[in-house]
Amino acid sequence: MRLLHQQKNSKFAFYSRNLLRSMTPKVIYQRQLRYLLNTLDQYDKHYIASRVDYYLKHQAPFTLPEEKTVQIKRYRKQGQSAYYYDLKEYLNYFDSRHHLAYRFGDETHLEPFPFLVKARPIHGDNANAVLFKLNQVRHFNFITDTLSFREKKNTAVWRGAAYQPHRIEFVQNYHDHPLCDIGQTNHSEPAKPWDKGFLSISQQLQHKFILCIEGNDVATNLKWAMSSNSLCLMPKPKFETWFMEGTLKAGVHYVELKDDFSDLEEKIHYFSQHPEAAEAIIANAHEHVHQFCHPGREKLIGLLVLKKYFELSGQWQAK
Repeated sequence: MRLLHQQKNSKFAFYSRNLLRSMTPKVIYQRQLRYLLNTLDQYDKHYIASRVDYYLKHQAPFTLPEEKTVQIKRYRKQGQSAYYYDLKEYLNYFDSRHHLAYRFGDETHLEPFPFLVKARPIHGDNANAVLFKLNQVRHFNFITDTLSFREKKNTAVWRGAAYQPHRIEFVQNYHDHPLCDIGQTNHSEPAKPWDKGFLSISQQLQHKFILCIEGNDVATNLKWAMSSNSLCLMPKPKFETWFMEGTLKAGVHYVELKDDFSDLEEKIHYFSQHPEAAEAIIANAHEHVHQFCHPGREKLIGLLVLKKYFELSGQWQAK
């Protein structure tokens, strides 16, 4: 069996890059902004605009209460350093007098005015949750899988922390299923049968099926699972991030499971016996992932989201 190659994000490289950015004078970034925005002519403008409008749904001007926002020049690191640096990279390009509202972490509640957030509910009036690419060192991890779907074991795998009721019920019901390698990585006192050790991505990719189960918000493993040659199985997602989980279609990009996972065995059997159907879904998943693998275009979209945010809040002045 061939080796599996993966590109796991290096936290050392991430923090090193951001240390170098912090040493660069802000005026250099602001001089680059016009040039970077002009690179829009190199891309499909309709596609770029659709992405920007997906993340920031507002089209009409809105008001930001200054007492509940932060000026860029007063933006400081207070925990959640990965989030801080992801946003700081883009704020460097804008006028330090601009102010904004943001929220770090896994909370998904909606605010009374536009906030930059990592995740939001897919359904309902979510326009005040402006999606930004936050904590990308953890979440945006794409891998190269050199095993084909047909070379893998006819089993499903999941590892993760099970604190939420739906995850707890899932691991209790399926930890000993013969078609599954499922367990929680957080340990119980006293120990439970579903307490299982860590599995690397390479070990998980030995299985044909990878379960992607939301926790407080999105499933962290969804990005690398959809970039693999394994098939993603999950209930219909309820939350979305920069990865645009709300655009994923059941039977096209992933295999949808019932919320109680009662059809898990049936889906494993079906796609084990119909590998061509699984491979078609995997190809579509790869196509979705490919959107996020163009660093220059991704940076431009991030800048345009902030530009639109500052425009609609009456702060951006075209030069």
